[in-house]
Amino acid sequence: MGDKALTYARIIATGSALPERVVTNADLEKIVDTSDEWIRSRTGIRERRIAADGETTGDLGYRAAIAALEAADVKASEIDLIILGTTTPDIIFPSTACLIQHRLGANGCAAFDINAACSGFVYALGVADKFIRSGQSKKVLVIGAETLTRMVDWNERETCVLFGDGAGAVVLEASEEPGILATCLHADGGFKELLYNPVGVSAGFTDEPNHGVRIHMSGREVFKVAVKTLDSLVGETLAAAGMEESEVDWLIPHQANLRIIEATAKRLKMSMERVIVTVDRHANTSSGSVPLALDEAVRSGRVKRGQNLLLEAFGGGFTWASALLKY
Repeated sequence: MGDKALTYARIIATGSALPERVVTNADLEKIVDTSDEWIRSRTGIRERRIAADGETTGDLGYRAAIAALEAADVKASEIDLIILGTTTPDIIFPSTACLIQHRLGANGCAAFDINAACSGFVYALGVADKFIRSGQSKKVLVIGAETLTRMVDWNERETCVLFGDGAGAVVLEASEEPGILATCLHADGGFKELLYNPVGVSAGFTDEPNHGVRIHMSGREVFKVAVKTLDSLVGETLAAAGMEESEVDWLIPHQANLRIIEATAKRLKMSMERVIVTVDRHANTSSGSVPLALDEAVRSGRVKRGQNLLLEAFGGGFTWASALLKY
């Protein structure tokens, strides 16, 4: 078996896509009782992107995928697995990964969605890593894409200011060079009541506006659990990769709240100059946030080949996940 040496899943390129429409905090002041100062001081968010009417998760995911494939100089037909992290699929079935696959012209390979809320992209990365390490896949497209604003109640000031739409993607390939060094995936459904959307096909919908499709969130409690959980996740991930805190070049966290990001950086003894922050411009794009931040960091030239990156996310479920990799 000549392929035995191909033990790593390595990111060879990144891509992202954002809707054109920018909604600032000042715009939100006109529709809900809030202020730019209140939003910025609690979350770090200044603006967010919102998908146009008719613009879907699949549209954003497709554009991010095209950008990643072009940067990788890989044809869609060479991809043998597509995994999409999303909690806002275009339709119930087929999966949005299948819809994107057909648009790309990668028909025939395995394609599926993963719903792990905000941890979706990092979960998908963990699964892709196992497919490559097992020898089953050689080139994998991993996407995180969301249109989360479709389930935002614009009258609820605690939640409507937090979310945005967007997508990011990476192309992974089997390589002898180090790539993904460790992934850690976790969940605890016992925390469901703190962050959830209560309706669905099987549970049923309601007569409320938008059929009851809206985010229920206990912000303070989510914040407390997230900080504590991510703190222990950092230690677990470093141990799994056999690495010290000082060896991590960049922290690329889920972009939900600047204060959670700062707490994680402090745990790593990292200055914020070594942390990729996009939450100010993108808000919380759920599973789109980590790949969006990664793509921006790569394309701006901050993240360079050979550097060690720690990706981490926390989301509804609760789910939490990390990946430590050499870029």
